[in-house]
Amino acid sequence: MPWYVLYTKPRNEKKVAELLTAKGIEVYCPVKEEIRQWSDRKKKVLEPVFSSYIFVQLNDYKEEHLPVLITPGSVRFLWWNKKPGVVQDKEIQAIKEFLNNYKGAEINIEVTKGQEVTISEGPLKDTSGTVLQVKGNKVYLLVKTLSISLVATVPIQSLKP
Repeated sequence: MPWYVLYTKPRNEKKVAELLTAKGIEVYCPVKEEIRQWSDRKKKVLEPVFSSYIFVQLNDYKEEHLPVLITPGSVRFLWWNKKPGVVQDKEIQAIKEFLNNYKGAEINIEVTKGQEVTISEGPLKDTSGTVLQVKGNKVYLLVKTLSISLVATVPIQSLKP
């Protein structure tokens, strides 16, 4: 069965997933654990990986999409080339595997502006670049390959000096 991408109201991803599961519809809402700071305390919370998006598995889109759309918090399905956007099961499994493998990973890499680094994973694996800016756990790199300059945002844990 294919997975479809459902756009939800902002900050309603987990609630919509819960309501659809109660209706017997297969749903995947990828979440990550984050520590949130309030004025009086810190708390671990589960935040959706994709803001306002969840994945819904349907046998027949034409027959089964209406109960999904009438669920409170649902907005619409994502469309591509005049058809509902489909995500393959192997892509869903890859997301699950990635989130399981990097759960609780600590970042111990220090990079500075102007430093040459190599990307160790992802589509730009083994590509070298120059650090332009570091913001939290993201690094903005200038990658020069094939006479093209590309600025890429890369997770800091994906780099090696």
